[in-house]
Amino acid sequence: MEHNGIATTPIRCKAAVCKVAGEPLEMEEVEVAPPRAHEVRIKVVCTSLCHTDITFWRMKDRPSMFPLVLGHEAVGVVESVGEHVEEVGVGDTVVPVFLAQCGECADCRSPRSNLCSALPNRPGMPRDGTTRFSLAATGEPVHNFLSISSFAEYTVVDVAHVVRLAGDALPPEKACLLSCGVATVEPGSTVAIFGLGAVGLAVAQGSKMRGATRIIGVDLNPDKFEIGRKMGITDFVNPNDIGGQQTVSEAIKDMTGGNGADYCFECIGLVSVMAEAFKSSRMGWGKTVVLGVDGSAAPISIPSFDILKGRSVIGSHLGGIKPKDDIPVLAQKCLDKELELDEFITHRVGFDEINRAFDLLAKGKCLRCIIWMDDGAKGNGA
Repeated sequence: MEHNGIATTPIRCKAAVCKVAGEPLEMEEVEVAPPRAHEVRIKVVCTSLCHTDITFWRMKDRPSMFPLVLGHEAVGVVESVGEHVEEVGVGDTVVPVFLAQCGECADCRSPRSNLCSALPNRPGMPRDGTTRFSLAATGEPVHNFLSISSFAEYTVVDVAHVVRLAGDALPPEKACLLSCGVATVEPGSTVAIFGLGAVGLAVAQGSKMRGATRIIGVDLNPDKFEIGRKMGITDFVNPNDIGGQQTVSEAIKDMTGGNGADYCFECIGLVSVMAEAFKSSRMGWGKTVVLGVDGSAAPISIPSFDILKGRSVIGSHLGGIKPKDDIPVLAQKCLDKELELDEFITHRVGFDEINRAFDLLAKGKCLRCIIWMDDGAKGNGA
């Protein structure tokens, strides 16, 4: 039911609910409340599974966040809007993004930051901390995740977390991957990438687009090397192959004439790998970019003397992009074949098979698994 174009009634639908850390998700009927002011309710078309979902799914030390609807990479259609929503309307195709862009705060107005200081990440909806999900049978609240919660047929998202896509030329399964940022490096740079999952391969593709002449991929899975070549990786290091003979950083320095890489990207989320990536960077101007999410929030140990020699470490949220400004640009690059996403999609499953997707990604058997809400839409997949 709507009143003056504003939805006033909840919707009942299916959601994959995480009730216990590390345990299979349970398909439940949930009630999704109507959007409040500055919010939109979205019918999810498809979603993909990211390692960040795996990290939070395993967090046994945070029982207070369960039951929980995970998922943060998706594409959908606006079903209804709340008050004060003007930039999107019913029927628009949108990509929900975990990073807000209000467009008004000092950070959103500055080219130096892509973090929104008006709506920082917090549990629950960004403006009031509440949830729009509850179990239909009992009314028990269900927590949302990264302001998105896309493992549900419908979800409610703040408009600051929504990017409208013009038209429908970009296939949904590619549109939902647009949260992967494109790396920014100078032409002629040497790049080392630690972890060749979807994020690492996106970094490789971005580095190639920016003119990097040497891109070194580091991964324990030799199956990643062939796809890595297609994304622009020129050299590979498998830590298992070098054994106790030398460290990964020593191997990378040997490959770069003793200098180390200009840019090192950590895409795994392990503090030990972050430290090794730093050691692999070049003295004088080497930059280590941390992209992986470490669930333990452990500190990184870096010698202060090496910092004094010009090396630096920075973090990068969503690849440094401003969602509303840059995701439409990436979408156009996909349409123009400048940015290829087909190689990232290794599996497709229906919504009822979501636990299979978790198993595939947890075991390192896939890059991105597209989860279709309508099982008949998944087409051919592995």
